[in-house]
Amino acid sequence: MTEKTTLAKSLKLHQVVFMGLAWMTPMIFFTVYGVAFEAAGGMMAAAYIAAFLAIFFTAYSYSRMVKAYPISGSAYTYTKKAIHPKAGFLVGWALLMDYIFSPIIAVLTFGIFMNTEFPTVPVFVWIIVMNVVLAVVNIVGIKSAARVSGISVFVQIGFILLFCLLIVKDIITGDTGSSSLFSLAPFFGEHASLGAVFSGAALICFCFLGFDAITTMSEETIEADKTIPKAIFLIVFIAATMYIAISYLTQVAYPDFTFTNPDNAAYSLVQLVGGNLLSSLFIMVLIIATFTQGVSSVTSVSRFMYALGRESILPEKLFASLHPKYQTPVANILFVAAISLSAVFINLDTAVTFVSFGALTAFTFVNVSVIAHYYVKLKKRSAKETFLYLVFPLIGAGFIGWLLTLLDKHTLTYGILWVVIGFVYWSARKAWLSARNKQQNIQTKTVVQQKTM
Repeated sequence: MTEKTTLAKSLKLHQVVFMGLAWMTPMIFFTVYGVAFEAAGGMMAAAYIAAFLAIFFTAYSYSRMVKAYPISGSAYTYTKKAIHPKAGFLVGWALLMDYIFSPIIAVLTFGIFMNTEFPTVPVFVWIIVMNVVLAVVNIVGIKSAARVSGISVFVQIGFILLFCLLIVKDIITGDTGSSSLFSLAPFFGEHASLGAVFSGAALICFCFLGFDAITTMSEETIEADKTIPKAIFLIVFIAATMYIAISYLTQVAYPDFTFTNPDNAAYSLVQLVGGNLLSSLFIMVLIIATFTQGVSSVTSVSRFMYALGRESILPEKLFASLHPKYQTPVANILFVAAISLSAVFINLDTAVTFVSFGALTAFTFVNVSVIAHYYVKLKKRSAKETFLYLVFPLIGAGFIGWLLTLLDKHTLTYGILWVVIGFVYWSARKAWLSARNKQQNIQTKTVVQQKTM
């Protein structure tokens, strides 16, 4: 009998945290800066605090569900097990859009900035090169991806610290519009709009998605039921600290900062802080960051597809297969690389909003899953348990669900259309599998009858 190939358990806590931070990409703050600034009406610090509060409750729910089901599949698995298989599929289908668009964002951003540095080489060439490299790194094995992620995260955090220190220096020396490090203006500005703050929060929840991605690596993590929950909270708190600090300092130092093009607003901000030298370093670090985000994104989506294939949601022969030597889902990785070539035709803003729709939908149902699993099924209803397994996740579900409604109408329309397509696919595949099983049963009965004659 041949031994079944399984995912290799090799990841430790620090590696999982690095993978999550790399997937999230701390430098994503700069990538979405212009779009988020406009959505939040300039109140970036307040928007990031609102997003952090929403994400905190959801991170708690993820930490509970990964203890209950320490297997690949993330929100899909949790919703399916705790609520209903049909609900699980629809959540998984929405989350699939999130995961598919994440590598697209990475390769598109990589192509844009590489083209900025080397204008003679077209963007599509860099997209192709990036796809090939990401596929190779992921095929060789997840430990290699973790090592690459660790180096990148240190580089990104180093740049962010340098950026913040330069702003602090300018404030102290009086080279900016403010002479004090302490101000309430970033949170209670004169022209602050609560609606704009929460609209910005709905968009920038995308910047925290690394904690969700690491749940897809549960089967490759040592003591996943303990390691993944710790990693989830570490990732959320590290990210929140960085994002809020940068937002606060930039708003205090440059309250009147304006830009004409949201796509390169961060580049203008970096030039304002550190001139051409810092902006050159910024481009280099951002290129490294987008590369490692791509590595982590491909890792996550390929494992998620593996989970869906193993459940026969996607064709099992293709999506649930592992390479006997590398113990990685090679077919899934190559499939993702092919899909990511669509980055040549997709707008960056569109990709970001689609990711936000998929993520916020999944987050809402993970919160509900905690209630369904612990409070309803396991009947954990003491005073403390009621707070932990009913009140806490209800706050998370309500907060995230409300942020979901704040996305623009086009995103919501296309997102709902994607879910409808998923429902049609699920119904058709279920009917096909039922017909196939019925035919197989008939054939089996015929063979048995022939043998008994």
